[in-house]
Amino acid sequence: MGMTMTEKILARASEQAEVRPGEIVQVSADLVFGQDTTMPLAVIEFRRMGAERVFDPDRVAIVCDHFVPNATVLAAERTKSLREFAGEQGIAHYFEAGRGKNYGVEHALLPEEGMIWPGMVVVGADSHTTSYGALGAFASGFGSTDVAAAMALGEVWLRVPETMRFVYEGELGSWVGAKDLILYTIGQIGVTGALYRAMELVGSAIESLTVDQRLTMCNMGVEAGAKNAIVPVDPETERYLRAVGIREVSVYNSDPDARYHSVTEIEVSEIEPQVACPSSPDNVKPLSEVTGTRLDAAFIGSCTNGRIDDLRRAARVLEGKRVSRDLRLIVIPATQDVYLQALREGLLEVFAEAGAAVSTPTCGPCFGGHMGLLAAGERVIATTNRNFVGRMGHPESEVFLSSPVVAAASAVMGRITHPDEVVR
Repeated sequence: MGMTMTEKILARASEQAEVRPGEIVQVSADLVFGQDTTMPLAVIEFRRMGAERVFDPDRVAIVCDHFVPNATVLAAERTKSLREFAGEQGIAHYFEAGRGKNYGVEHALLPEEGMIWPGMVVVGADSHTTSYGALGAFASGFGSTDVAAAMALGEVWLRVPETMRFVYEGELGSWVGAKDLILYTIGQIGVTGALYRAMELVGSAIESLTVDQRLTMCNMGVEAGAKNAIVPVDPETERYLRAVGIREVSVYNSDPDARYHSVTEIEVSEIEPQVACPSSPDNVKPLSEVTGTRLDAAFIGSCTNGRIDDLRRAARVLEGKRVSRDLRLIVIPATQDVYLQALREGLLEVFAEAGAAVSTPTCGPCFGGHMGLLAAGERVIATTNRNFVGRMGHPESEVFLSSPVVAAASAVMGRITHPDEVVR
């Protein structure tokens, strides 16, 4: 019997000829990383277990992205401690706002830096580590204590997940993109629909997406409970990898006789733009059912939708328009490289002239950290990945999730709006 992509990668990493769902395996990690809210605890546990040196300083990364630029004294102290740990351990892959050429939100930054490639096992102290499956890697989020052990040993144990195969066929409709596809999927299967399973995303509609857009889909696999999400390597993947300096990779494709937990076929031409309503990513409705909902804020950014593709699409909607006087719009490019590219293309000028506040790269408001939180009773439409109670501020605020084009159109009108109403 054949194996899926995920099973093949885990077999390679555990030095076995094959693995099967349900087996417990000890796998070698190709990259271990954490960020400024999760890595401090990992460092504490690393020292508590008696470890003195990380297993390989070239395969450990620290990305300070949640509370940076430091929003509080506590955040500054945590960042300082991580900076010192990176220096002590000789960790070259240390990223912090204002330091070096590139920095920003980890799940956009690490692929840009050429640190993710097909066939890797990526152990991240962040749930949205699933993003990197867009490049054909096995990538999953782990707790800080697991990451501490992985930093010391270069290994992690896990149960081989079953694989759910999602086949997306057809042509995307006007204004429909990757965010709509993954929101639709989560709406169909629920937030536990892929619990501890691999989501394998295939089909002609996936092949038509850029890597930026595939990263969006894999990013939100965890919102369906997935252990990992993964996309087959194709010419678009290879083009992206060449652009970041990776030319030779090992490609793992699912075998024709691989066994799946389930196979779901989705005709994308029937999907309109989607919106996840409060307060769960699976409370998804077609845009047409929520159009007109009054808003107080809009946010375009995050590890889900802060890449250059996302900013280009949002700017297309906002060009020549003004943000509603009853609403505030915040735009945060995911990395400094994205910021600079958006600057060169005139996108930042479009946002500023529309009346948006444009920030340096940070997670900021996505997780309720800083840079634009909500008061009681306020509503935001955001391109982020979660809309749980209190996620972006006061527990009596409400978060709606959408694509960048829907968020941009809604910012202009002050209510949830279809882009067709703004771009005529």
